[in-house]
Amino acid sequence: MDSPASLPPSFDRRAWPMDGRVDYWQAADGWPLRRYRLGDGSRGRMLLLNGRGDMIEKYLEVIHHWADRGWAVTAFDWRGQGGSGRLTDDPLTGHIGDFGQWIADLDAFAADWRREGEGPSAMVAHSMGGHLMLRALAEGMTPPDAAVAVAPMLGVHSAPLPRWLALGIATLMCRLGFAERQAWTQKEASDRQRRMRQKRLTHDPARYADELWWRDQSRDIALGPPSWNWVRQALASTRALEENAALARLNVPLLILAAQHDALVSTPVIRRIAARIPHAALHVYGPEAAHEILRELDPVRLDALERIDAFLDGNAR
Repeated sequence: MDSPASLPPSFDRRAWPMDGRVDYWQAADGWPLRRYRLGDGSRGRMLLLNGRGDMIEKYLEVIHHWADRGWAVTAFDWRGQGGSGRLTDDPLTGHIGDFGQWIADLDAFAADWRREGEGPSAMVAHSMGGHLMLRALAEGMTPPDAAVAVAPMLGVHSAPLPRWLALGIATLMCRLGFAERQAWTQKEASDRQRRMRQKRLTHDPARYADELWWRDQSRDIALGPPSWNWVRQALASTRALEENAALARLNVPLLILAAQHDALVSTPVIRRIAARIPHAALHVYGPEAAHEILRELDPVRLDALERIDAFLDGNAR
């Protein structure tokens, strides 16, 4: 057996790969979206879409994995989060006026991305990114050869409140002038509070600590809770997507990975929507996985990567 000293070094999750490129892509209205690209593209081209409150740095490990497999991986930060600026005076509030703005950004960004090269194409999207990808596809965005949605935000947990009441409260708060205010507080002052948040995201304390490290190193990419308007938009957009008949007409091979005990998004809604999409395959993890499947402990993370790689090998050719 190899000794620890003889094993190959693990990927440094707290450093940008030396051969990647960070720049900015401009939306039609001039808004700059921070973009990252890595990989030679010998296998094909991949667009990675992250979730609410995320930043590119959280996904450098999986970006590196797919770049090593020959994908030219492109990732970007959504308008208003990560390194793509803010939409309110509070830099820690995750806000958007209308989810339609993100759909417009994705449509335009993906159109430019498709023009960058030829060969197989894939989209991999996490959480809110999964919702936006499926909504954009349902609304007519040109599909890739294959798509993957990881813990997609197809339904939002509002417990203990029923969804209709949560939407009503969020709508009222917006009407009262609190649309840009944080809908809740994100307490991370103590080890106990950090552990509680970590367990909702991942069972891996080391990868969770990576996120905190990046936020401490670059405070301009840090983001806290969403605004009341984000909550209102998320509840309305997820319901509208679930009711969209176009889901049954999607013509793209789709792999969905979910966690049975996800504390942030609704797995029952994921199951219902997956059953309506003609070319969708669904795998649901048990208690071993939390919301951030691609940032889980290695038994789950490596299994997810193996499933995604096999799916892309079979469908993005």
